[in-house]
Amino acid sequence: MKLRVLARLLEIQRVLLRHGLDDFVRATHLYRPLKFVFLLSPGLWLARRRGSNRGERLRLALEELGPIFVKFGQMLSVRPDLLDPEVAAELAKLQDQVPPFAGALAIEALERAFKRKVGELFAEFNATPLAAASIAQVHTARLSDGQAVVVKVLRPNVAALSARDVEVLYAVARLAEAYWPEARRLHPREIVAEFEKTLGNELDLMREAANAAQLKRNFTGSPLLYVPEVYFDLCRVNVMVMERIRGVPISDMATLRAANADIPKLAKNGVEIFFTQVFRHNFFHADMHPGNIFVLIDDPANPRYAAIDFGIVGTLDPRDQHYLAENFLAVFDRDYRRVAVLHVESGWVPPDTRVDEMESAIRTVCEPIFDKPIKDISFGTLLLRLFDISRRFNMEIQPQLILLQKTLFNIEGLGRDLYPDLDIWNTASPILRDWMRERIGVRSVLKSWRKQWPDIVDAARVLPGLLSHLVQRAQSGSLKLQVEAKDIEGLKAALRASNRRRDAITVGGVILLCGVFWLMVHRSPEWVGWVLSVVGAGWLLAAWRRP
Repeated sequence: MKLRVLARLLEIQRVLLRHGLDDFVRATHLYRPLKFVFLLSPGLWLARRRGSNRGERLRLALEELGPIFVKFGQMLSVRPDLLDPEVAAELAKLQDQVPPFAGALAIEALERAFKRKVGELFAEFNATPLAAASIAQVHTARLSDGQAVVVKVLRPNVAALSARDVEVLYAVARLAEAYWPEARRLHPREIVAEFEKTLGNELDLMREAANAAQLKRNFTGSPLLYVPEVYFDLCRVNVMVMERIRGVPISDMATLRAANADIPKLAKNGVEIFFTQVFRHNFFHADMHPGNIFVLIDDPANPRYAAIDFGIVGTLDPRDQHYLAENFLAVFDRDYRRVAVLHVESGWVPPDTRVDEMESAIRTVCEPIFDKPIKDISFGTLLLRLFDISRRFNMEIQPQLILLQKTLFNIEGLGRDLYPDLDIWNTASPILRDWMRERIGVRSVLKSWRKQWPDIVDAARVLPGLLSHLVQRAQSGSLKLQVEAKDIEGLKAALRASNRRRDAITVGGVILLCGVFWLMVHRSPEWVGWVLSVVGAGWLLAAWRRP
């Protein structure tokens, strides 16, 4: 393990201790090898920050540890059913109340990015941040034509800090793969790689601006979701300028009720937005925590969502999209055998899985929660039971679906806060069925053919000549099939390496046993036994570490 990674792990421990979170350190298996450091830490006997409640201490520790830890806190904050209420309330502040950096640094970043003074870029610019988050903060401004905008600026040095913590995550993932039997199924390094890719996207505000433009185009004319206008001429990798919206934060239930907003309709629209993005558009906002969602209540009877922060978006491979839709519909129909079969067909579980056993396990989990409103469903318990099923049937984690799972996690948390009586099953089912009907309908098939028609015409044009050439070669006996042997050679090399490693381990073991036997029978000179033991142990260690 690299020295800087070890230093970061010790720093994490120090921060947790300083904020009086000893129990988190004790519960972290990763620190068992460093137990002596923990026991000798002055944080155990010097004065620490214990005056505030546990939730506040956890929030302050996450803020101090940096962007990745703040994002983890944001994800947990939307699930009060999994946390103590006071902890959830404190972590909710991480959505848009992270300590800001100095406005002067934002101005400096703007002027460096555009090589112009702020006064030349904007008619007005407020140096006091409107809100601050883990990756960036926003300032209000006004363009020369009077348009109110918000200016998003990346935090100083955020890329370097994030890269450091991603390196720590990779180190933890490697340790997990080496020492944790569950790691093969859970793919920790692939999960970290997916997270690293997502984080890299967030650190490029030009990419975020493009994401916003795509999402706005997808919902043009829709009464469900409004996306602010982006001003690309004022966007750079570390700066983004977009229209300022004046909506009510989704978490401000008092204001929404006072305005007589149709809360049940708003909750149902949220479910429709999710399924529309995932299946109809195959392009979804994947960071839908309450700090990024507002409600426009110009017409309270028809409230409309407005979204911001488009750094994290997701798409699905058509195959995964198909299997997900089929799984959802099978669950809605309580066809648990179909769910089990789909998991086998998709490769998410091994091909020798007993379908009947998996069907029974899924039924046991899903039946108790059907037809219940969201307030009566313990999704924390459901997640734990589903995890038990996945472990029992050796189900592998699909890293490409992590963003979708995170989004669904956020949506369910929002629904729980917004309208606890929402029947998520009956709300989602007709939306997904309509999409499936459209997907397999004649119009959809014709549209697909029309899109692929140029390729079909090109293939038809060259096909006669290709067939004629193949026939001529077959008749002359010159038609040959070329088989690549790279994989076979690689397998042979791996077997040879495995055999060499096995032989080395055998030799080392024999030498070590000879040394131990020499010492046990008290043969003279005694040093011969010690030399054989040390040489054998060293040989074994070297052979064991050989790839």
